[in-house]
This record gives sequence, C-alpha cells and structure tokens, in this order.
Amino acid sequence: MLSVKQELLADLAAALEQLSPGAGAKAAFESPKAATHGDLACTAALQLAKPLQLNPRQVAEKLRTALLAAPTFQRWVASIEIAGPGFINLRLLPAAHQQVVREVLTAGARYGFQPAHGGRVIVEFVSANPTGPLHVGHGRQAAIGDALCHLFASQGWSVHREFYYNDAGVQIQTLARSVQLRAKGFKPGDPCWPTDPDNPESKNFYNGDYIQDIADAFLARQTVQADDCAFTASGDVEDIESIRHFAVAYLRHEQDKDLRAFDLRFDQYYLESSLYTSGRVEQTVQRLIAKGKTYEQDGALWLKTTEYGDDKDRVMRKQDGSYTYFVPDVAYHVTKWERGFTKAVNVQGTDHHGTIARVRAGLQALDIGIPPGYPDYVLHTMVRVTKGGQEVKISKRAGSYVTLRDLIEWTSKDAVRFFLLSRKPDTEYTFDVDLAVAQNNDNPVYYVQYAHARICSVLAAWGGDVAALAQVDLSPLQGREAQALMLQLAKYPDMLSAATHSEAPHDVSFYLRDLAASYHSYYDAERILVDDEAVKRARLALVAATAQVLHNGLAVLGVAAPQRM
Repeated sequence: MLSVKQELLADLAAALEQLSPGAGAKAAFESPKAATHGDLACTAALQLAKPLQLNPRQVAEKLRTALLAAPTFQRWVASIEIAGPGFINLRLLPAAHQQVVREVLTAGARYGFQPAHGGRVIVEFVSANPTGPLHVGHGRQAAIGDALCHLFASQGWSVHREFYYNDAGVQIQTLARSVQLRAKGFKPGDPCWPTDPDNPESKNFYNGDYIQDIADAFLARQTVQADDCAFTASGDVEDIESIRHFAVAYLRHEQDKDLRAFDLRFDQYYLESSLYTSGRVEQTVQRLIAKGKTYEQDGALWLKTTEYGDDKDRVMRKQDGSYTYFVPDVAYHVTKWERGFTKAVNVQGTDHHGTIARVRAGLQALDIGIPPGYPDYVLHTMVRVTKGGQEVKISKRAGSYVTLRDLIEWTSKDAVRFFLLSRKPDTEYTFDVDLAVAQNNDNPVYYVQYAHARICSVLAAWGGDVAALAQVDLSPLQGREAQALMLQLAKYPDMLSAATHSEAPHDVSFYLRDLAASYHSYYDAERILVDDEAVKRARLALVAATAQVLHNGLAVLGVAAPQRM
C-alpha cells in the first residue's frame, strides 16, 4: 500500500497546488483517530481556509471534487467523506489494501527501510562505571540503545554504537580500596570497613561478593582480558595502582559477559581517563577561558551557563584543582562532533537530567559549529523487579541490586529485551519475572512470538514455495479481518519512521502487539488452508507477509522470531 499511498499523495499535491499555489508541497495524509473514520485522513482544508478566506468545509468540498476527478483516486479510493469542521476521510478499495502484501513479500527484511542518506549518528548507551556487574537499569539502557540503533539504521543512518567508561574519579578509587581491604582479609561489617581514615568516601564501599572474587583473582596474579584491554595482577596488596587497574579490567570483562548474554555489541569503548591523558579536558577548559565564557570566584573556575539557558552558572574547576563531572562530558562530546557525527544520542538514567543543560551550554560556549540541542538525550527511569509477587531488591552476586544477568537467567534474553521496551523510557516500570516466563497471551513477548510461530506452522503444513506467493492473485482478500490485517501491515513503514524521529523504540513493541492481535483475529475468522486454490494462495500470501513484518519488527528490538514454540 506504500506505492498506492505515494500515488494518492501525488494527486493530492496537484489538487492542493490548483487551490492554492505552494500548498502542494505540504500535502500529507494522517491516520484517522478511529478506524471507523476511514483509512487515510487529510487536514489541508483547515489549513487553507484562512489564506483562501473560505469556510473550511467549503475548501474541503472544492478539494473533494478535485480528488474525485483524479485518476489515481478513481482507481484506489472507494469514498471521500467530509467530517467535522473540514476533515477529509478516505476509504480505500480492497485492491489498495492488497498491494501491501506484494510490497512486503517483495521487500522482505528491507520492508520499511529507507535508502542511505549519508547521515552519521552516534548512540552512546549503557556506559556503566566499571565498579560492579550491570544492573537492571543498565539492561533498560541496553535494550533502548540497541533498538534505537536498529531504528536509525532502518532509516538510512550510518550508526555507531559507543560505550563510555567512567574509569576515573572517586568511585574507581573506592573500588580499588574495597578490593584492597578484601585482599587483606577484611570484609563488610569489620570495624575498619566503614571508618577507613584514608578514604573519605568509605561509606560507599562496595560490599557485593564480586569484590571478594576480584581480590582472590588479584592475589592469584590472574590476567583478565576485556574487549579492548588486558591486565595481569601483581598480587601485591599494597600496590593500589595495580589493584585499581586489575579491578577495572576484571569488571569490564564481567560486563562484557553480561553484554554478550544480551546479544549486544559496541563499535567502540571510550575511556574517560583518555580525555585527561590526551589533554582534551585541559584543552576544552582553555578554549572556554579564551572565549571569555568563564570567571574566577571563591577560588573556583565557573562557566557562564546562564548565558545558554541554565538556571545558574556552574563550577568547572573546584578549589582543589579537580574538575566537576560535566567538564569531561563536554570534552567527550567535542570528540563526537569532530569524528563527524552530526547527530548524537545519549541513553541515560533520569538522574542525569541536570547534566543536559551544562553539557549543551559548554558545547555552545566553545563556538565551534555544534548546533543547539546537541546531543539528544533519551532518559529512562529505574526498574523494579518482582518474583513470586514480591519485590526483589538484591542479588547475591552484586550485593545491593538485581543484575542484568540474573534477569536473563531467570527469564530469557528475548523476554528481558521486549519487556524493557514495552513502556516509554521515562515511565516507571515493574518487571514481573513470573509473567515473563508465562506461556499465555498475558505475556506480550510470548503473544507476539506465538503469532509468528503460528504462521510458520501454517506455511510448513502447506509445504509450498513461499517466494512464489509474491505473484499470486490477491483479489480473494476481501473479508473484514483480512482488510484490517493488511491495514496494520501498511502502517509499519510510517511507524518505523515516526519511532526513529521521536527516538521512541517502545512504539515498535506497541505496534507488534497490535499486529499480533490483528493476525490472531484473522486466523480465528478465516481458515487458511482451504480447498479453493486461489483463495488458499491469497491467504497464504497475507499470512506470509504478516510473518515477515513480525520478524522485521522483532529484529528491531533484538528479539528472536521463532518458527516453533
């Protein structure tokens, strides 16, 4: 139906141009708010009423008359109705709906995709401190970020996945001291644990069992290999630098295993520490000073962020000479721009909300051509986990939270991905472990995957050549449920485009549930493997197209489309 819609759009543009020169460029169709209103809607009459100095319904009547005379509308449109103050609703002929089946079967996995346009986007996500296993919140980031990457790729973007490691600062020092104390034989609860005089942040020591695992491996002088680094422990409990390097490498290796279990890959791991060792942080600060965007006060260096919409100026360099956390973030985003990424998206927790204005202010103050609003942010809330009707708050592995690997082991990679993408990122979400393993229609991932498996079983029972179905006569597809299913298939390309533009991967999970519901309704209404060969082949073509779109949409979410369940 995509080709039909494009043909209709061309005739609509011509009709609008006749009514008001220049209006044709704004020709557009919308989806009606209710299915009973028709298949396509047009609001152009309301927009043209004022410049034409006519009542909107009068404009709608003129436009309707012009459209009724257009050859494409005569071929594909059953009726054109005017509703309300001047809305135009179109009802398509069954033949128009049927075209989508051929389009899907012809395009296959590329259905809904747009050609490459040269744009480059960097998506930064997960970006967990290497201080412990990945928790469920990181899992939500991983699901959102990976799905966003698939969405951007579907719309012609060249996509770069990046993991930013905060491998510098107080938290890493705390990690090293926690491992050192364990290596010396101390443990949480010992008198020295919360009152270590050498570490003012000792109350934040890491207490999980994984800290003892790191200490044991360090004492055994093990070598650990992460995706892009390796380190061999010295075994010397007084060598705090060796402990720090080893602990970071060890935990990066553990996080790599978490990500592999989630079937997730990154193109690059970027280290915060490299921004300091390369001099990029200091260069960024000096640029801002040279631009006159800073001032000294109370022994600290301040950035004039209020000039860029922040509610108050922010400290960049503290009295002790160390930099506040947003300064390396500014330097890091300069590297993204310099690497040619005209679009940047950061997937982060809502606790990073305060960083947005500061980072953007720093980038604008540098005056190096970075556009306002760079980078984009997709913020998500944390996730509660329930099991057996009770909230699960801790993991033996982590000590204080549920890990991503726990969740995958309790359910599956597919369930975790789909569930974490089943709500808007900024809404609270409770992950119900019992629901995620249930094999019934209340489980959304099971409901969608079962629709795909159900179609595969029908096609297997038929045993014919699925590829040949792209050429069959589709005219027998006249029933109400068949028409509704084809209309759902036709919505997929626009849904992909809108979800990418809005950076809203949850829209894909919403769509897939609607598509699965349409298929189940169709399956219950019409038998597919009937004796009439023409009817059977048309129906097989429709369900094969449905399976293809279910497969495509699940692939965007990083979820499998099983053939048997």
